[in-house]
Amino acid sequence: KTRSLLSVFEEDAGTLTEYTNQLLQAMQRVYGAQNEMCLATQQLSKQLLAYEKQHFALGKGDEEVISTLHYFSKVVDELNILHSELAKQLADTMVLPIIQFREKDLTEVSTLKDLFGLASNEHDVSMAKYSRLPKRKENEKLKAEVAKEVANARRKQHLSSLQYYCALNALQYRKRVAMMEPMLGYTRGQNLVSLFKVTQPLKKRAAQSFPPLVLGITRLHIQGELDAEAEKMRVSQQDLISVNESVYTPDSDVTSPVINRNLIQKAGYLNLRNKTGLVTTTWERLYFFTQGGNLMCQPRGAVAGGLIQDLDNCSVMAVDCEDRRYCFQITTPTGKAGITLQAESKKEYEEWICAINNISRQIYLTDNPEAAAIKLNQTALQAVTPITTFGKKHEAHHSSQNVRNTENDKTTPNESAGAQDSTQLIALGTPIQFDIVLPATEFLDQNRGGRRANPFGESEDSSKNEEEDSLLQQMFVVRFLGSMAVQSDDTSEVIYEAMRQVLAARAIHNIFRMTESHLMVTSKSLRLIDPQTQVTRISFELATVTQFAAHQDNRRLIGFVVHLSETPGEDSMSAYVFESNTEGEKICYAISLGKEITEAQKDPEALAQLMKSVPLTNDGKFMLLNDQAEEDGTTHEEGEESEA
Repeated sequence: KTRSLLSVFEEDAGTLTEYTNQLLQAMQRVYGAQNEMCLATQQLSKQLLAYEKQHFALGKGDEEVISTLHYFSKVVDELNILHSELAKQLADTMVLPIIQFREKDLTEVSTLKDLFGLASNEHDVSMAKYSRLPKRKENEKLKAEVAKEVANARRKQHLSSLQYYCALNALQYRKRVAMMEPMLGYTRGQNLVSLFKVTQPLKKRAAQSFPPLVLGITRLHIQGELDAEAEKMRVSQQDLISVNESVYTPDSDVTSPVINRNLIQKAGYLNLRNKTGLVTTTWERLYFFTQGGNLMCQPRGAVAGGLIQDLDNCSVMAVDCEDRRYCFQITTPTGKAGITLQAESKKEYEEWICAINNISRQIYLTDNPEAAAIKLNQTALQAVTPITTFGKKHEAHHSSQNVRNTENDKTTPNESAGAQDSTQLIALGTPIQFDIVLPATEFLDQNRGGRRANPFGESEDSSKNEEEDSLLQQMFVVRFLGSMAVQSDDTSEVIYEAMRQVLAARAIHNIFRMTESHLMVTSKSLRLIDPQTQVTRISFELATVTQFAAHQDNRRLIGFVVHLSETPGEDSMSAYVFESNTEGEKICYAISLGKEITEAQKDPEALAQLMKSVPLTNDGKFMLLNDQAEEDGTTHEEGEESEA
């Protein structure tokens, strides 16, 4: 807003400067014509007196003509004196004020504009240097030096901008006097001619002048307004200059920033990443602001902003980009990567992500957007509260009712003892992994086009042989939500707790991007396959999957626990959470069937009995009834919103 308003004031000052120059040229032309009139009347008077000095051959009777010409010469001399006085009046009251206005006020504004531009450029250079500070292995000394450089540049820009703004505001008052004063001076000079009387002595006539009542009243009124405005600007300037030095230092509160997570609109400067070639990029510092469900961008010098991204149903998440800090990316509803932005501080970084997340959920369309945003974030914070807390709240809330219904509501000791504390299922502070990173060796193999090596020790041929030998092959489209270490695999409650913590962590950290994969369920293993490269992202033997369950409310959520023996005596258990395009119960049934096939293969009679109870495909493999048709029918269309 300040830049936009400044451009209007600058445009006004530029128009005023151009008009003042044209007005000055016209006034100088009038003054030049008045000077020429003085010279012309002086020359005329001399020529009238020179008549008697002429030697005419027939000069009889010229005495009357000579005396008359002498009289006219005196009149012209008096008029010459009057025109000379008028020329002086025009020079002092018409030309001089407009020259002073141009040289003092307009030149001051132009000089301050140049200083402000230099300070702004210096600040941009220091901010570009600060934005390039690496995210990893930060040099604290270098960071402190760059931050101090930015603070000094900001303070310099602040002071120069205040002086520039004050000069622009004062110009709006001074131009009102500057435009009227020359013309009042011109009117005053011309009034000398209208008051001239031939019968009055010249000195008396010259002493009379036009009373400058209009000019005096106008100047007093405008000067009073200017003085009042100047005092207000002086007080505001002192208040702004006396702020703490930390205000100018970027990211000064990095350790404990006060973050507002309930924003439904946001504005500020961000760095926009632009691709200039196949591998080259540039970063441009621009002003961004939200308007409804749109992200707008306004370049410097532009009168209004333009649409750069529709935020409805978009997702936003933090990204690592070119080793820069505070970067985040906006992804379109179709999953296509959108724009990448960089904030200048942790506070701005967190608030931009929260604001975009709130807007993407179309909270701004509700009757009370602020209350909806507060409720949404409170729900997300409560979601990571341990289950025991909710149990205590529930117990306290219903304590009186339980007392009244003691005879009717009885709990057995086994039931109370069976309920496990969430801390016994998952340790507090357990980190959550939100993506399955492709191993570096596989990435190199893909780019080489050579033979891919499976990171779990299985060759590509062995995987193919496994698929051919497996009696069950079932493919499901899933999206990985997260995984975390767990402490127990005795009950499916650990899966529900892992789902709750993964979804809550995604909501709190504004992580909404999910990696889509194909989950291949066979009678020997679970394999997660990249749908584009057909590379196995991760694989688990079916025997290591000890628990699996679908969510009770959201049937598309599926999770399973993998129990691995890393070293003798040391076991690790991890819960993996996915969202599927079909019901999670079908994936659970496929896993259960795979386990039954594995057990049945040990007993030929049991295997034969199982083959009779479950339909087979044409190639003799087990088939899930109506699964493929429903799989195809429920495949996500592009842009469909995820329930998770």
